Order: sequence, then structure tokens, then C-alpha cells
Amino acid sequence: MTVVSLTARLALTAATTLLLLAAAPLPAAAAEAPAALPQSAGNTLWTLVGAMLVMFMQPGFAMVECGLTRAKNAANIIMKNFVDFALGAGIYYLLGFGLMFGASMSGLFGTSLFGLPGIDATTEEGQWTLTFWFFQSVFAATAATIVSGAIAERMRFSGYMLVSILVSALIYPVSGHWAWSSLYGDGGGWLGDRGFIDFAGSTVVHSVGGWTAFAGALVLGPRLGKYGKDGTVRAIAGHNLPMAALGVFILWFAWFGFNCGSTTTADGTIGYIAVNTNLAACFGFLGALFSIWLKTGKPDPSMSFNGVLAGLVGITAGCFEVSPVGAIIIGFLSGVLVVISVLFIDQILKVDDPVGAVSVHGVCGAFGTIMVAFFAAPGYGESIGLLYGGDSSLLLTQVLGVLAVFAWAFGCGFIVFKLVSYLIPLRVSPEAEVRGLDIEEHGADAYSGFQIFSNE
Repeated sequence: MTVVSLTARLALTAATTLLLLAAAPLPAAAAEAPAALPQSAGNTLWTLVGAMLVMFMQPGFAMVECGLTRAKNAANIIMKNFVDFALGAGIYYLLGFGLMFGASMSGLFGTSLFGLPGIDATTEEGQWTLTFWFFQSVFAATAATIVSGAIAERMRFSGYMLVSILVSALIYPVSGHWAWSSLYGDGGGWLGDRGFIDFAGSTVVHSVGGWTAFAGALVLGPRLGKYGKDGTVRAIAGHNLPMAALGVFILWFAWFGFNCGSTTTADGTIGYIAVNTNLAACFGFLGALFSIWLKTGKPDPSMSFNGVLAGLVGITAGCFEVSPVGAIIIGFLSGVLVVISVLFIDQILKVDDPVGAVSVHGVCGAFGTIMVAFFAAPGYGESIGLLYGGDSSLLLTQVLGVLAVFAWAFGCGFIVFKLVSYLIPLRVSPEAEVRGLDIEEHGADAYSGFQIFSNE
């Protein structure tokens, strides 16, 4: 399948989704901005702890991306992760939060465009608003930083900064409003009002990052030497598997803030959410381990690491809704799926994704979101899945949500990367790519004085 035919199919999918959206009735626009609901001190403290844990995901992502790419680009990877958080949080304060949680315009986006005006931090309402903004800002940074890994080792730093700004200011907040605007005030997002379930962001956060990353990898093209003229695929090994492994463990730990913190309430549900999260990660590792072992005859470390992340992404949508048995099944299947997806994207579609970000976050995020419709269990959340006697309405809603977010994130991502390419050349020169982005883009060497390799 050529990139042109792939793009045509994706465009057809996007068009079909938009037709579905146009045919569905939309809620009326809200008359005024919703008011935040005050929270107890305990809930505020728990939400802050969750936000701090999610912030700790940033070094986890940085270490995974560094370890799975080459040493000559390590400083560039770190800088991009800093940009995602430092620049992204500011942009999310000024623009993104209002688009995501402001008064709803026909269920499509919020209408509060500039920051958080008129906040009185001496009141419970004001304190909760600022706390909730902080919690959501680290989610926005997560969506943005997913893009970094898929376009690693060949993109200009200045161009990446513009892309990161647009993810935090526009792409994440708009689709986030569709699903999550009810988390703050009265809601009004068209997906959330239809019963779409994505408790902590398999689709809202991870698939948004994954599909945007997919668009970026398509626009940029593969790294030099990745694919031969005869169609052969060359594996470009990362330089530090122990670093990647530590990054995965950091993400695994911080994910408890991602999923458990999404309650924004310090109640008993955080216990079983933690159990579901952990079991899915464990069995995601096993699913990927056994799959790649059967495929290649070797228990490949990097693919197994991605299995952990696949399990975590897969359970994020349904961690509140499913039982531990459901979490095991979703995690294991996500681990199997990520192996199939990585190999398919790399070897069949020939889209160069150095860390498997599209498969882990885009594909497994969509899969986990749809699985809620099957595994939502009585006695856990508020919905009943098909395997427990539920009807098909939830499945249709989940599929619609997955397709709509794909159309938005991939379509906007493709447009954003193309627009940025007209302003700033996206790719570094071939000479700079061979030498490494650390020296060419930053005038630095991540391992100066310690390296046993050449950057030349």
C-alpha cells in the first residue's frame, strides 16, 4: 500500500465520520460559561497528587524516546519533551483550557478563549478551578509529547515547537471538549452528552497524540537509510535499552496518577482503578512478549516494553468501568495488538515511527476505548457491556467517538504539519541528520567525553 493510497483511505474515513456527525443532532449552545463546582480539601489534595504523578510521566516519555533512538539525537529528544511541558502548559492556560471547558458552542468547542479570568483564589470555587487547570495541563502535555517519538531524529526543533503549541492550544482541547466538558461545570460536549466513555483518556489523550504523530510521520517521511529502494526494511536500533526500560517503569508508576487521579475524588474507587491499571500493564507486557517471541523466536526487550505501555493505554478508557478480569483481557490483547500494529506500520505501510508511538497510543487507545463497550461490568462503573447483557448502543457510541477523534486529530495533524512546512523547513538537511541533531540543532553533545562511538 502506497502512502498516497493510505492517505486517500484515511481521508475517506474522515469524510465518513464528518457525515455521521453532520447527521446527528447537536445540543444547543450554552448561554454562559459553566460554573466550577467547589471541592473538599481532600479531593483537591488528591487531584494535585494525581497531577504531580502525571507530570512525572514527562521524564518517563523522555527516557523511553532517548533509549529507543540513537545517541546523537538524545539532547534533541530531551529538549522536545521540555518544550511540550514548559511551552504547552502556558499555551493551555492562555487558550486551550477555555476551548476545552468554556461555555459550549453547539457541543463543538468552548467559547472562553483567554486564560482563566476573574479567579478568586480565596474561595473554594477558585481554588478548585486552578487545581483542575493544573491537572488538565499535564494531560495536554502528555498528548503533545506522544508526537515527539514518532517524528524523532529528523525534524527541526523550531518546527517542532510550532507543532507542540498547536497540539496544546487547539487539537487536544477541541476533541477534549467533545468528550470531557462535563468534568467542569455543566458540560455540553456532543460526545459526552451521547454517553461516550473514556474515563482517563485512551482516546481523548493518547489517540489524539498517536494520530497526530501518525500524520507527522507521514508528512516528514522516514529517516535516512530506514527503507531501501528495493523495499527492504532496516531496523535502526536504539542506543540505550536500560534507559528505555527505566522510562517505562517511570511511566508505569506515574500512570496511577493518570488513571486514579482522574476520579478527582478521594474515594474507594481509586483502589480498584489502581488494580485494573496494574493488571493491564502486567498482561500487556506478557501479550507483547509472547507475540514477538512466537514471531521472531526471540523475546525482544523493546517490543515487550511497548507491551506494558500498550496495556496501560488500553485500560485507561475503562479503568473505572471494568473488572480486574476485564483489565487482564484488555491488557493482554493490547500487548498482542501493539506487536501486530508496529510490524504492520513499519513493514507494510512503511511509515517510520522510531518508538512505536502510533501503535501504542493511537491504535491501542482506540482499541481500549471500544473494549469498554464489551467489558463494562456490573458493580464497577455506570454502564453495562455487551458481555454482561448490555445493548449495542454503547458500542456504537464508542466507535463513533473513536472515528470522530481520529478524523479530527489526524486531519488537523496533517494540516498542521503541512502548514508548518511552508513556514519552516520541517526536516533537517541530510548532512545534519547523519551527523546528529544534538550538534546541528543545539550545538551540544549529550555524551561528551563518555562516548565510544562517532557522530560523524
